[in-house]
Order: sequence, then structure tokens, then C-alpha cells
Amino acid sequence: MTALTDAMTPWHEFYMLLGTASATMVGLLFVAASVGSGVFTTDRPAALRVFLSASVVHFSSILTASLVVLAPLRSEMLFAVLILGCGLFGLAYSCLALRDTMRDGLSVRIAWDDRLWYMTLPIIAYLFETASGALLAVRLDLGCVALALAVGILLVIGIHNAWDITVWSITRPRD
Repeated sequence: MTALTDAMTPWHEFYMLLGTASATMVGLLFVAASVGSGVFTTDRPAALRVFLSASVVHFSSILTASLVVLAPLRSEMLFAVLILGCGLFGLAYSCLALRDTMRDGLSVRIAWDDRLWYMTLPIIAYLFETASGALLAVRLDLGCVALALAVGILLVIGIHNAWDITVWSITRPRD
């Protein structure tokens, strides 16, 4: 593998744009959450964790990965461990969300496309992010591509889910 700084230099603008976009989306989610307040309540923890909080976690994960890439780290192993940690955190969160949906019975009540966007695709993205950290730890350039793929998938998931939540909360009949 080439030196970490040489390997990541071509990705600088990509992560700069990605980090900016994800930070903006986190802010917009707070606005959307306030517009849809009352829809996601603490008596529905599975829905809150899977639908709203997960989008914040995904965008925050993108932002964190972007910050790690752009940070002037000198240690390639530290870089790899931080990326690996981000992926593992996302996997853990996704597993908690999946557990909550099963406990709540929500997993059988939601449509297949929601299961795909809110549960399956995030797990795949975080597996890619975890794999990228492992690949970077053993100094394989493929880790750079795997990380870009992971955060790209998370961005698409986050945008889709944020829009889906917004449309749903606006068009939903009020109780």
C-alpha cells in the first residue's frame, strides 16, 4: 500500500463534500423532527430508533468518517482503528434497532421496502465500513474504496430515509 496520506489525497474533496452534506442533513433532520413532533414518541421506542434516530446516526457516521479521513493523522493503524470503530458502532446501533423492531412487532408490520432501506441496507453499509477499517489495518488500498462505498451507501440511505420520514409525517392522518 502507498502511504496513507498519498492514498487518501485524491479523496480529499470527496470527503470534504460528504462531511459538509452530512452535517447539513443532521441539521435538517432536527427541523423535520420538530415539524413531525408528536409522531415519534417515547412510547414507540422501536419506531423512534429505526426511523428517526437511525438517520441521525447514519449522517453522523458519515461526518465522523469524513473527519477521520481529513484529520492530519500520522498513524495508519490509528486511522484504520478509528474507521473500524465507526463501522462497528454503526453495526451495533443497527442490531439494536433490529432487536427493537422485533420486540415491538414492528418488523412484520412495515413494508418490505422499509425493511430494505431502514434495516438491511444500513447493515450492509456498516459491514463495508468495518471491512474497510480491517483492509486499511492490513495496508490494502482496497480499504479506501470500501470506505467510500460505505459512506456513499449511507448517504443515499440517509437522504432516502429523511425524505421518507418527512413525507410520511406530513401526509399522515392526525390522531
